[in-house]
Amino acid sequence: MQHADIHHFKNISQLMRFMQQPAPVHPLIALVDYSQPGTRSFEKGTKISLDFYKISFKHHFAGQVKYGQGYYDFEEGGLAFLKPRQVVTSPNNIDSYEGYALYFHPDFIRNYPLGNSITKFGFFSYATSEALFLSAREKDIISNLFDAISKELDNNTDQYSQDILVSQIELLLNHSHRFYNRQFITRKIINHEIIAALDKLLDEYFDKDNALHHGLPSVQYISETLHVSPRYLGDLLRSLTGRNTQQYIQDKVIELAKDLLGSTALTVAEIAYRMGFEHPQSFSKLFKSKLQQTPLEFRQKFN
Repeated sequence: MQHADIHHFKNISQLMRFMQQPAPVHPLIALVDYSQPGTRSFEKGTKISLDFYKISFKHHFAGQVKYGQGYYDFEEGGLAFLKPRQVVTSPNNIDSYEGYALYFHPDFIRNYPLGNSITKFGFFSYATSEALFLSAREKDIISNLFDAISKELDNNTDQYSQDILVSQIELLLNHSHRFYNRQFITRKIINHEIIAALDKLLDEYFDKDNALHHGLPSVQYISETLHVSPRYLGDLLRSLTGRNTQQYIQDKVIELAKDLLGSTALTVAEIAYRMGFEHPQSFSKLFKSKLQQTPLEFRQKFN
């Protein structure tokens, strides 16, 4: 179960034993109600890894929760998602809030369309600090879905049980997808602060000639510097700008290159190296794909 300093659980039954919960009715799916007495929790700072999915629904929180680079109210509660093998650190004991944890193994959905389509739900790759904040109305919808899953698990298992549970999980994920998109839009101030920080980061990166020495900034570098997960940043940018992180970086490169082409005597190759490209041809190909003209054709406009 434990490898080095990480508590790793290979199956749901193993986790239920650790949490002092009854054995799951189905070995590939379980629902834990945090309000039930006797649930064993992880100590603060414990690193945990699961071989299965986890969806946490927390009814409410006291205080604030970290979100990106700041802290924001999270009073209505929310959802957090973990994918298999994602290592997370327990922030506090689970008796500090009420709610559910739904666990399901990839094998439970493997023979269903959801088994292939679950990768489209990018929030499974978000950091735990990038949880889904729920409005009161959204919270009611999610509560009803968890109640339905709970009732189905309490029923006697029959030939329809798995079909119904997989459908309920997929409905839960589709609602979550919708609510995350709403969150990107309604939390404009917070999200625009992240975009402003991204713009500042890129400007400083190129102004200090970091690209010349270290190459184009990677999505991983950008995300780590902004303290957000790569998938969350990409989805946020796509929602607000229509561009993913890689495309956003490329757009910045093109704008800076246009300035250099119009205001300096640097050759195309020199500009390419300054922008972080190993080969000028790669820069020229990107430039033409964006503007339907070569860098030299663009420069001729200024001569």
